Amino acid sequence: MSKIYFSLTVLILFTVYIYPQTKQPNKSKFQIKKEGFFETHILKSIEEFEKPKVAKKKIFRVDLKDNPDLPKSPSEFHSYWHNPPEPLGNHGICWDFAATSLFESEIYRLTKKKVKLSEMWVAYWEYVTKASAFVDSRGKTRFSRGSEFNALKRIYKKYGIVPQKDYTGLKPGQEFPNRARMFKEMKEYLNSVKRDNAWSKKIVITTIKSILERYLGKPPKSVMVGNKVYTPKEYLNDYLKFNVDNYVSILSLEEKPFYEKVEYPVPDNWWHSKEYYNVPIKDFMNAIKKAAKNGYTMAFEGDVSEPGIIRELDVCVVPSFDIPSSYIDDNARELRFNNHTTTDDHGIHMVGYLNKNGQDWYLIKDAGDPAFDGRFKGYFFFSSDYVKLKMLAVMVHKDAVKDLLKKFAE
Repeated sequence: MSKIYFSLTVLILFTVYIYPQTKQPNKSKFQIKKEGFFETHILKSIEEFEKPKVAKKKIFRVDLKDNPDLPKSPSEFHSYWHNPPEPLGNHGICWDFAATSLFESEIYRLTKKKVKLSEMWVAYWEYVTKASAFVDSRGKTRFSRGSEFNALKRIYKKYGIVPQKDYTGLKPGQEFPNRARMFKEMKEYLNSVKRDNAWSKKIVITTIKSILERYLGKPPKSVMVGNKVYTPKEYLNDYLKFNVDNYVSILSLEEKPFYEKVEYPVPDNWWHSKEYYNVPIKDFMNAIKKAAKNGYTMAFEGDVSEPGIIRELDVCVVPSFDIPSSYIDDNARELRFNNHTTTDDHGIHMVGYLNKNGQDWYLIKDAGDPAFDGRFKGYFFFSSDYVKLKMLAVMVHKDAVKDLLKKFAE
């Protein structure tokens, strides 16, 4: 045997002896690469060091931690059926969430049907309506995420409504979509239309719909309930049997004539609706209390950026250092509305009433982020003084305020 063959034989025997063949071959797999020391320590340290140092802003707030007269839980309230609160995220359509919640509660009160309706259906058609008005006015009407409760009346009558499950506006696995990005894209497109004087309504509406459908999906033409198929209008009229014309908006502003229907002078009333019944604050508060005690819920709109809002305790009050309770009147409301310290910045749903130690309180269902910072996620307890000073308007079933409406000339 040659030296070469002998060497190969020895090498083969050595390899087999040192690295014996396994009975089962190793398997392989793909897996997500986990962050290592570089990402979790070195890179994070660099980013934290180079991040601009911003001092945490102190917020001026009332101190209520030792107040024994505050409501402690939603269970203290006499409340009415409503769907559980859902966070608004960055939609910017609190008006839609609040009025939708009101209509759900009203449908239950009238029919005992528990339904969850689609806020995104309303948002879709409201944006289409705003885009159409933007073209008609050659860019003079306001295109924003804000609107008013009675926009739902307009949309329901024209387009109907669908259950939330049939139009969630969510993609598979998506919990909190980036609606701010969707709005920015629509806004930039409409700005370009105005800049280029490209006022083709057909092209504009087609483009706006394509943006909406990329983020929200295509709105359904029909829905199935039980074994029956309904169009959105049939679902509203035949299944829900819900008449949006039964709902009225009550306003209390001294700058407008009392006991007349007036325009609500805020930017979010972008179509200049004049369907608001304006009353003095005394009538306004009496109507709210009476409705709440008689089984009605209502949607509130007003200001929620105040030093009397304590998220940790879920309460909203008017501190004595702001204005004493006995001084809250039509003048006090008008002063704050006129100098913009009271603004129409949020919509919420009042779902319950409590009188505790002689103080009236209202249970508020709120889709806004601050309402999920407290102990009871999605709820606030509003004192009657807070409603009296800071809530500008309400929407409610007309039967709840029929005595008040008699004061208005037809």
